[in-house]
Amino acid sequence: MKTANDKSLISDEQLLLDYRETGNPTSFETLVHRYEREMYGFLRRFLHDAELAEDAFQATFLQLHLKCEQFQADRKLRPWLYRMAKNQAIDLVRRNRRHQLTCLADLDSCEDYLLPSGVSSTADDPYKQLHEMDERAWLHDTARQLPKSLRQIVTLVYFEGLKYREAAEVLSIPLGTLKSRMHRALELLKQQCATGIGAAA
Repeated sequence: MKTANDKSLISDEQLLLDYRETGNPTSFETLVHRYEREMYGFLRRFLHDAELAEDAFQATFLQLHLKCEQFQADRKLRPWLYRMAKNQAIDLVRRNRRHQLTCLADLDSCEDYLLPSGVSSTADDPYKQLHEMDERAWLHDTARQLPKSLRQIVTLVYFEGLKYREAAEVLSIPLGTLKSRMHRALELLKQQCATGIGAAA
């Protein structure tokens, strides 16, 4: 029989199913602990407000509790939870009149994200040029200028670390669509890279 110390060995999906079937609060608390930093950071960057992010975080896990019966056992929890968090953030912004003059309604714009420096740099890697540039401030500003549909994907995949399939689920778009948009985003970023190199020469 597993003890509380064994929870670290149990998958997210198993924890939620255990909570749904037994009502064991330890399973739910373990899920909250696993995601609290990651999910709060996600909401904080999108909402640009610590108090709103905390409210959205609490609302997200309340929804997880209320809707755990809807979770499909053959799916992954992480993209489902991210989609739930995104929806809670949107609802919170819509209800919060004091933020109606800000950019918060456009939740894909993440003001302070950076493309990671740890991207693999092999000869066949399409991100090699971006990695070698290592101009974080420049990449930050340039990525923010991408069209909304492309910026969302770059944020979820590179900043939040979601896999392509998970990001597609969060955005409710086909995997093929996400891949083509990511390709387009990288092409635009590389074009800007080339322009920057030419200007500096």
